[in-house]
Parts: sequence; structure tokens; C-alpha cells
Amino acid sequence: MKISVDLDLCQGHAVCQSEAPAVFAVPKRGQVEILDPSPGPEQREAVASAIRYCPTGALSRTDDETHHAAKGAR
Repeated sequence: MKISVDLDLCQGHAVCQSEAPAVFAVPKRGQVEILDPSPGPEQREAVASAIRYCPTGALSRTDDETHHAAKGAR
């Protein structure tokens, strides 16, 4: 799994940090910082919640299987 953020959308609400503190950090008056851009499977549910509950939709995830399949389809 690989995580990315659209900083044009991030408003620093810190919902992601609340859901997955091992993966995301949001400093006061700042935008999200991805602490672990490729977290392991043990973080999958927490990351999914962080993405789902992000008020601005700034976060996204690419699964390794999807990524490899897309490469192979070219």
C-alpha cells in the first residue's frame, strides 16, 4: 500500500492523525505529513479510516496489487 496526499486540498483538520497516528502527523496550523508512505498490512484498517474520514478528501491509497497490475497491463 502506498499513500499520497493532495496538499492543495489538505486543511490540517488532523482527522488522519487521530485515525492512524503511526502513519500521519499534522502540526498545529499545518498540513498533513506522511510519516510512513508505505505502511504495512497492520496499518491497513487505520489508513482506510483516515482516508474515509478526511473532511477534504486529500488522502488516497494505492494497493501494491493494483499498482503492479496497472504496470503489467501497459
